[in-house]
Amino acid sequence: MAQRLGAILWPSFFAAGVTTMVFFAHVDPLELRDMTFPGLPITRTMGYTIGFFTSWLATASSSLFTWWLLRPASRFNRTLSGD
Repeated sequence: MAQRLGAILWPSFFAAGVTTMVFFAHVDPLELRDMTFPGLPITRTMGYTIGFFTSWLATASSSLFTWWLLRPASRFNRTLSGD
């Protein structure tokens, strides 16, 4: 189980880091806040943090879905004992 979690979380963590760096190289978190949620007291650091964890969640979901699709079909295509 730990190996499966590592296979999902580590690549998604790396991808989220790269994605966050590229995204925030072009977008200021404070300007993004002013366009989306102007009433919330979000600092620049909190904007980076929210962006990273959102990106990590998205890439982890992608990795989890890929793992789910790659499971062996034999686990699910068993004949029923009553047939």
